[in-house]
Amino acid sequence: MNILEELEWRGLINQVTDREGLEDLLNKQSVTLYCGFDPTADSLHIGHLVPIVMLKRFQKAGHKPIALVGGGTGMIGDPSGRSAERNLNTADVVMGYANSIQEQIGRLVKFGEGENPVVSRNNHDWLSNMTFIDVLRDAGKHFSINYMLAKESVSSRIESGITYTEFSYMLLQSIDYMKLYEEENVQLQIGGSDQWGNITAGMEMIRRTRENPEEEEVNVFGLTVPLITKADGTKFGKTAGNAIWLDPEKTTPYEFYQFWINTDDRDVVKFLKYFTFLSKEEIEELEKEVETQPEKRVAQRRLAEEMTKMVHSEEALEQAIRISEALFSGNIKELSISEIEQGFKDVPTHALDKEDIGLVDLLVQAKISPSKRQAREDISNGAIYINGERQQDVAYTITANDRIEDVFTIIRRGKKKYTLIDFS
Repeated sequence: MNILEELEWRGLINQVTDREGLEDLLNKQSVTLYCGFDPTADSLHIGHLVPIVMLKRFQKAGHKPIALVGGGTGMIGDPSGRSAERNLNTADVVMGYANSIQEQIGRLVKFGEGENPVVSRNNHDWLSNMTFIDVLRDAGKHFSINYMLAKESVSSRIESGITYTEFSYMLLQSIDYMKLYEEENVQLQIGGSDQWGNITAGMEMIRRTRENPEEEEVNVFGLTVPLITKADGTKFGKTAGNAIWLDPEKTTPYEFYQFWINTDDRDVVKFLKYFTFLSKEEIEELEKEVETQPEKRVAQRRLAEEMTKMVHSEEALEQAIRISEALFSGNIKELSISEIEQGFKDVPTHALDKEDIGLVDLLVQAKISPSKRQAREDISNGAIYINGERQQDVAYTITANDRIEDVFTIIRRGKKKYTLIDFS
């Protein structure tokens, strides 16, 4: 399969301008392409992984990708796919976000490595040097109001309201495509499905700004990936209402791994196609596993392993698996401090001084049991576990021997109710 055929098999093409022309160009030569990432936070989330992986797919196919960080457009805010205007961040905040995202993308795509390395650019480099008059004369004059109103990103906001600031965003992204076409010979822009209007506007800008349009042949293209949806109708990329970030400080590798492990059977093959570099044959084998032995969750484990390794590292993957196995088996003493912090990030925590304390008193103080009478019943009935081991002695005292690396003691009541006792 050529690159477009592979993308189609993987379900990664939503819209494409002049498919035959693009396929012919990609088959004939190495093409420079780009995808933009606006810095709306100090980290990307898993919704950004498809375009990042797309850049790597084109790179593997012999083409030259550019990751464009929107240090300039991030000052304005893209109205695409939004029902209300974004809050505008200060210049310092946007630049801080841009630097963080640039470093993050660099770790994922390995800037500067390989025969056709992924290159990073920041549109602040050219947009910040343009005056308002420059934008109006050099970009605004090429677009009619009717043309801009017809774009989905604008038309969908007319009734609810769109400011002139966001209305102008399309001009800035069009300038990006034109600049990269002129300076880097970029001939393809890729993006999410909500970027179709901005991408095609950029192509129009390139054509309209040629000095000799009849003499200069302009071969530029646009391609969008589909909006990722989950089979149950919930938004992809969130769990319990929280975004799944690529920054390990925001979403730990263990949480990241668990997100993919919990993928619905109805989604797992689709996600294997979207996000991984597994071959068609491997994915079809995993699809058979889902159909014949779904309870083994072989495909989910492979997806979680591939994604955790890609975004974090082999070491982070091994750690995530170790935490998962320890929580499943109850053999918590095998975990290190950092692994406990990951695996028990969201459980209730109770801080104590490093002094011996009776188990009954601890259960009441940490609100694990509502009263001493109930605490004694819980212990006697075998419902209390200390670091994974059942404790049925109502006179038991928690000492330094029960502290993992002298910092944590993990109390479990029943099958799943954990409490982290922090002695640090």
